[in-house]
Amino acid sequence: MDKYTPTSRTTVRRLPQRASYDGLAVHAILDEGFVCHIGFAVDAQPYVIPTVYARAGDTLYVHGSAASRMLRTLTQGVPVCITITLLDGLVLARSAFHHSLNYRSVVVIGNARLVGDKDEKMRALHLITNHVVPRRWEEVRSPNELELRQSSVLALPLAEVSAKIRSGPPVDDDADYSLSVWAGVVPIKTQLGTPMNDGRVLTDIPDIDLARFTRFAAPTS
Repeated sequence: MDKYTPTSRTTVRRLPQRASYDGLAVHAILDEGFVCHIGFAVDAQPYVIPTVYARAGDTLYVHGSAASRMLRTLTQGVPVCITITLLDGLVLARSAFHHSLNYRSVVVIGNARLVGDKDEKMRALHLITNHVVPRRWEEVRSPNELELRQSSVLALPLAEVSAKIRSGPPVDDDADYSLSVWAGVVPIKTQLGTPMNDGRVLTDIPDIDLARFTRFAAPTS
């Protein structure tokens, strides 16, 4: 998708200059994130549930337990809103009002379907696993029949989508630039720590190679 068409539900109305409907921008945010939040309502009670996901073209696959309220509800065609947010920095202004965050976010709205086909489910689980840990699916045991029955995957088409992005320094009122207050951006980066095995790894198995995690900054010592 080169560009998503804004709808009445996805048009960014507050600070519309931060909106983006560009397909590449949307996909880049989705591909960098790890956790999405799924919002839905059951009998007028709203719920927001975090879970892992992966993108395949213009489809978002969402993983969860087969017994969860979220998956039982969404498979009935309940409207859903999924959000993904990446935090890039703290924006410190000279006034409390103009403090902000630098961020990249995506909102997806639609109706999810339960992935019932076994082959598609396995492909989706493959994608989700490798989205979190690149090449991990190829290293580990695949799900058995019981594990497949205990897991569910939802598919949501990327049709009603918008991104919202803030970057750059704070924007203060002209009169506040004379205040004796530090202002600027404190960058935020996600870093990996040193791997810690579980104490039962076979002796000839090396630690996981952190170089595969290209989304992260250099590992900490």
